Amino acid sequence: MSLSQTPSVLNLCSTQRRTILPASPKANYLAHKEEIDHSIHQALLSGSYILGAEVTQFESEFAAYVGVRYAIGVGSGTDALHLALRASGIGPGDGVITASHTAVATVCAIQLAGATPVLVDVDPASFILDLNGVERALASSSPGFIRAIVPVHLYGRPTRISEIMEIAERYNLVVIEDCAQAHGAKWQGQLVGSFGDFGAFSFYPTKNLGALGDGGAVVTNNQELAQKASELRQYGWKERYISNSHGLNTRLDELQAAILRVKLRYLDAENRRRTELAVLYSKLLAESQLILPVPSDTDWEHVYHQYVVRSSRRDALRAALKTGGVETAILYPMPVHLQPGYRDSVQADPGDLRWTEKVAQEILSLPLYPELSNEEVQQVAEVILEFEGNHQSRVATV
Repeated sequence: MSLSQTPSVLNLCSTQRRTILPASPKANYLAHKEEIDHSIHQALLSGSYILGAEVTQFESEFAAYVGVRYAIGVGSGTDALHLALRASGIGPGDGVITASHTAVATVCAIQLAGATPVLVDVDPASFILDLNGVERALASSSPGFIRAIVPVHLYGRPTRISEIMEIAERYNLVVIEDCAQAHGAKWQGQLVGSFGDFGAFSFYPTKNLGALGDGGAVVTNNQELAQKASELRQYGWKERYISNSHGLNTRLDELQAAILRVKLRYLDAENRRRTELAVLYSKLLAESQLILPVPSDTDWEHVYHQYVVRSSRRDALRAALKTGGVETAILYPMPVHLQPGYRDSVQADPGDLRWTEKVAQEILSLPLYPELSNEEVQQVAEVILEFEGNHQSRVATV
């Protein structure tokens, strides 16, 4: 159905409503069930279950997709960030700039490496790192303390990575891109993950490229860094049973690699479908009171891991959507610098994180995944417009 053929959301009958989930890994599995089942079966028959042919092939295919020379499969996206930091020589005594408006995994990985997270504010329209905040953090820190930056390509939108690379060059910083939500996103025609010293990816089931369990990968063009990362993921082994360093045990599973090889073939098509659904949402909600996502432009290409809106009545809207059969998500309800487990162990000035704290009270992720139908998007929009209309009616009668 083209947008020009889309019926008015108000023409949808409430009896047609059915529960809509915010994401559905099962739907994506069912879309590729025959191929995935066959690949799992072949992997099981191979008899090689740890760092075998499936992982090797996936690493080669994923590196080629991103446009880099090397990919190293690991156990999770958190491990990918941790491993990249460790392989880059980042550890105790080092400061690492990142956002507080992100999955806690980003900050967790920095602390796992022994480094200190330095959290800066985000731009309220795009939710990506505020570059003025990055500059302020660097200018106010002791010389040499901040050694790395982890820009987060959040919700499928690339950060302004070319400008971050310029800042990193001026201050001699390691750059590790957090690409956990941005598989296939582009900045100026180049895929994210291919700019920094490392790109770190998650394959959690709800991601644009999701496994059916946990998994992750680091990518790089640097042979020396790739070798260090490869050693660190398995006890620091350069040769079996001989550890050259204090390594980890974080290996991408053969079965997950087999699944990811199938799903990688469909990633671009599914990202295009995500974009179609995002465009439909934006058309249907254009006259609403919501603050909608900024669409792609000539510099960058959004892949809509999430379709995130802002509302000053977020909690009431969310309750209305639930009543209307629409489940939603909040990514993320509490900035990392305010969370009990982190507020005393990060460097963050609450006065400089005002937008981070404000957007956390207003953001809402509407359902969006490739298998979602146009009619389901219309159902979501109908509930939102009904909620806003009822609110306006109540205001008018006061």
